[in-house]
Amino acid sequence: MRLCFLVEEQYRHDGMPVDVIRQLAAWGHRVDVVRPGGSLLRLSETVRAGDHDAWVLKTVSGGPGLTLLEAAATIGLTTVNDARAIRGVRDKALAAVVAERHGLPVPVTYAAARPEEFAEIPETEYPLVVKPADGSSGRAVRLVPTPDELTPPGREGAGEGLLIAQPYVPNTGVDLKVYCVDGEFFATERCSPLHPDRPRRERQVPLTAEVAAIAAEVGAAYGLDLYGVDVVLGPDGPVVVDVNDFPSFRQVPDAVARVAWAILRLAHAGTQTPGAASGPYASSYTSSPYGASALELPSLPAEPASASAPVGGIG
Repeated sequence: MRLCFLVEEQYRHDGMPVDVIRQLAAWGHRVDVVRPGGSLLRLSETVRAGDHDAWVLKTVSGGPGLTLLEAAATIGLTTVNDARAIRGVRDKALAAVVAERHGLPVPVTYAAARPEEFAEIPETEYPLVVKPADGSSGRAVRLVPTPDELTPPGREGAGEGLLIAQPYVPNTGVDLKVYCVDGEFFATERCSPLHPDRPRRERQVPLTAEVAAIAAEVGAAYGLDLYGVDVVLGPDGPVVVDVNDFPSFRQVPDAVARVAWAILRLAHAGTQTPGAASGPYASSYTSSPYGASALELPSLPAEPASASAPVGGIG
């Protein structure tokens, strides 16, 4: 197959997606890499029907890569994940509305342009978790104990784009990250960015039926195929606090091969059903017949693919 990866500078040397690109090349597929923001792109040549079977995005939330992916989808190209589904989770305000509509267990969400505007929230809702609506990787996430601490010193009246605030869900300081790869679910626990003083070794952990069902509902609600769900185990049960398209898949067994295989399957499905992309926030999640019990994953090469492997570069 012919694949195009959109990879921004932050992930240029990251194992996910670099190792996936090498794996696909080692399996004999052509992979071109576009680096949005790294060079001048002539859009009429970069985004063109017929050159690739599918486009794959690995960029930061506020970066230019999603616009290019949406441009590819606009002219009918297959994207992994669906471009509209990605937009639905990268805008956290929009994601909150989608979650509420589908009955997912999420905290009440408030939105404002300036942090001091959250002072109108009843004090009984504090402490609050405040973060940018377009944030990613824990950027600028703050735990605000009281209304008096909403605005960091020196930032009074500063516009930061849209912010969201949610009541803090009491928990042990450990987040549960649930990954979905080709219909299979894997759980990893890690230290919460809100509690850096409570170190916890990142490790794979058993996944309960309740959390697995919630993760499946997340995929259905947003129309995602490859994704991660951040869950905290609160006093009233699991609560979804974030959703990520194409996450790191850390601690997932054979993650590189699994993700590479999933991309190939999704790309093939898209080329077989042109024009049948899922609608905005409609479900594209189904139980995959390519789970571990049915799929023999190709073996990983003993050494990384050499520089002569057919991994193209654009930009």
